[in-house]
Amino acid sequence: MQINDSPLPILPDRKWRKIGEKAIEVALFLAALSSVAITVSIIGILLYESFSFFAQVPLWRFFGDPTWAPSDTPADGKYGILSLVTGTVTITLVALLVAIPMGTIVAIYLSEFAKPIVRETVKPVLELLAGVPTVVYGYFALLFVSPILQALVPGMGGSSMLSAGLVMGIMIIPYISSLSEDAMRSVPVALREGSFAMGATRLHTTLNVVLPASISGISAAYILGISRAIGETMIVTIAAGGQANLTVNPLDPALTITAYIVLVSKGDIPHGSLEYQTIFAAGLTLVLMTLSFNILGHFLKKKYREAY
Repeated sequence: MQINDSPLPILPDRKWRKIGEKAIEVALFLAALSSVAITVSIIGILLYESFSFFAQVPLWRFFGDPTWAPSDTPADGKYGILSLVTGTVTITLVALLVAIPMGTIVAIYLSEFAKPIVRETVKPVLELLAGVPTVVYGYFALLFVSPILQALVPGMGGSSMLSAGLVMGIMIIPYISSLSEDAMRSVPVALREGSFAMGATRLHTTLNVVLPASISGISAAYILGISRAIGETMIVTIAAGGQANLTVNPLDPALTITAYIVLVSKGDIPHGSLEYQTIFAAGLTLVLMTLSFNILGHFLKKKYREAY
């Protein structure tokens, strides 16, 4: 009997490439689908758990009551989320008043004025601030910033929205400065050279050519900073005071949505009780706030991208 010693047929290289490209395409699709699925799952869980809460507490009490003091019984509790929202928004505004001007100035300097060796040294060092644990920032606000503010403002307490907001602003400066600098660096050199050819100074070119051309990327950096500030937990838990007050005075202590979720999640409140379910209603409110800012940022980017 004769044995066939001929080699097995080998698939052409083109066929192997097609199989590899298809596998990579499927892997990328699954990665994108997983991110969408995780987001939808989070929102679905919040909606499901919040439905049980709102079945006992009507929306008019949730958004109309000025006091936040939850209880296991709907009749005895106060469920005014506005006191938590005002604390969250006030601290975020204080942080943005620090981070947006400072971050934009740093980005302008690194992009348009700094020498390459200075840029390559300062930018990585600045980005290290984003890697500092937020609990460190919280104790920095409580033990360093708050005593200074107490010395400057007589009668001010040891915890306040101002202290938490200032330190939070320092924390999000790297996010704004790094993304804004990248956006300005992506502006074509031809635009700068055309402005210089018309006799404009470097500052005039930066303010009237580079900034308008990169406004979509800068606005995205601002939106990221806002979302980061709204969702911050440890700084406000440690330094803001932990008192649910319906006030916009930054010198007063306050309780934010994230800080309240941390306090309830410690385990002292029975799982499944009405008071425990308030964290899902508060979390859903926080998601809607963040989503609103992201949608606003999307439309701003689209508008300025079309304008320029």
